[in-house]
Amino acid sequence: MSSEEPSQNPPADENDEKKPSKKELAKAERLRKRQEAAAASAAAAISAVKVEGDDPLAANYGDIPLKDLQSKEISGKKWTEVKNLTHELKDITVLIRGHAQAIRAVGKKMAFVVVRERGFTVQCVLTVAQDVVSPQMVKFANSLSRESIVDIEGVVSVPSQSITGATQQVEIQVRKLYCVNKAIPTLPINIEDAARSEIEIERALQAGEQLVRVNQDTRLNNRVLDMRTHAVQSTFRIQSQVENLFRQFLVSEGFVGIHTPKLIAGSSEGGSAVFRLDYKGTPACLAQSPQLHKQMAICGDFGRVFEVGPVFRAEDSFTHRHLCEFVGLDVEMEIKEHYSEVMDIVDRLFVQMFDTLHEKYADDLEAINRQYPFEKLKYLRKTLRLTFEEGVQMLKEAGIEIDPFGDLNTESERKLGQLVLEKYGTEFFILHRYPLAVRPFYTMPCHDDPRYSNSFDVFIRGEEIISGAQRVHVPEFLRERAQACGIDVETISTYVDSFRYGTPPHGGFGVGLERVVMLFCALNNIRKTSLFPRDPQRIAP
Repeated sequence: MSSEEPSQNPPADENDEKKPSKKELAKAERLRKRQEAAAASAAAAISAVKVEGDDPLAANYGDIPLKDLQSKEISGKKWTEVKNLTHELKDITVLIRGHAQAIRAVGKKMAFVVVRERGFTVQCVLTVAQDVVSPQMVKFANSLSRESIVDIEGVVSVPSQSITGATQQVEIQVRKLYCVNKAIPTLPINIEDAARSEIEIERALQAGEQLVRVNQDTRLNNRVLDMRTHAVQSTFRIQSQVENLFRQFLVSEGFVGIHTPKLIAGSSEGGSAVFRLDYKGTPACLAQSPQLHKQMAICGDFGRVFEVGPVFRAEDSFTHRHLCEFVGLDVEMEIKEHYSEVMDIVDRLFVQMFDTLHEKYADDLEAINRQYPFEKLKYLRKTLRLTFEEGVQMLKEAGIEIDPFGDLNTESERKLGQLVLEKYGTEFFILHRYPLAVRPFYTMPCHDDPRYSNSFDVFIRGEEIISGAQRVHVPEFLRERAQACGIDVETISTYVDSFRYGTPPHGGFGVGLERVVMLFCALNNIRKTSLFPRDPQRIAP
């Protein structure tokens, strides 16, 4: 979501995820309860098995007392991450910690425990053997509740056949097993269900099998569990890298990171889509963007600045791509001659970002792709630039009439994205010289036609992710533009006054972090890329 401009309040998006009917939800819930009841019954039956006599191996398993988890000592133990369990560790004793994702009993003398750590899983095997594993230890393993945190020590082995129930193609022959923290016996959602793709569900239906489908609201209501799936883990690792690459590129280009206030007087963008509040008796609001203050930083002679921070929009936008709070990636810079200098930064920044994500984070992209299949983003080495007039003409030739001095709606954006892909072979492009009437008050008009502006939007897969422009840096002209847009100039007087002391021509852009990740990975809802989304209907968890 761009942090440059307030979006109009669009209607609910027709391509939002299709919600299951009440009948389907009830059926899925009954199935889930039957599965849980069966699992609980099996666990109870196993627990009921009596094992006679004291166990000489009792020290090798059990619940770790709380006192031993209160930073009691530093033992020097070394834990191996599950993702690093490979064939090279064959016959080596390792210690791992993770969630007990699945527990399966095989009679009274054998059990399998699948341990998961940050999306990676390994199969651990307990087999009764004298002086190694006791029947009591197997019983303890089978009594564990799913998602409990466990420490397992054992020897890495390589099975003769491939393992289908875990990511790692090795097993651990368990020698010690301790429960660090127990999960409740019945979970609100099962991780296996939450990690299931729509393709798997549809294939099962075709085969006459009913699998549980975890809908979006259920996921978000139980986000802590949903985050444990591999796809969600990878989504936010990709998001982290997008932010890191944004910072690294800009720092390498001489930009300085800044932090601007989120409590401000008036509104940063104009319009009614602001969260208003009382600030010690003074009317205030949450910033719709860092726009005014990042420009003031340019007035302060920083030359080039960027910010990563929260942005707030009080919009009643019930679509797949709008949030009331999101992370803004903002840039502002001096312009020497032309606002194309800002577009040059956008071009090189995102091409480098996309290249790096494909080259270095292919495993995370593949994890997302397994649950939410998508095609690799198509983009050019030199990003395509079209004028707004050229875009309108392409739409007109396709039979779609657009107001030449109006804005593009969601449908028109998608259609233009399709036309651009067909003609130029790219899903990432820049559309510039927008009509002045649809841009914020601080946007500089074009020199040759004041009906247009020195502004641009950037699109991925037919959806806007970036808005940018050259700014008005002349104070009298700025006041005139603000008044024309219905903004009380007194509420932005310190901003306007900043331009009275000599300010260079400048411009910048804003981009929503969640929207970049959503569109790069072709996910169908921005709530998938917001850790704890805030929309008009959700303020928890």
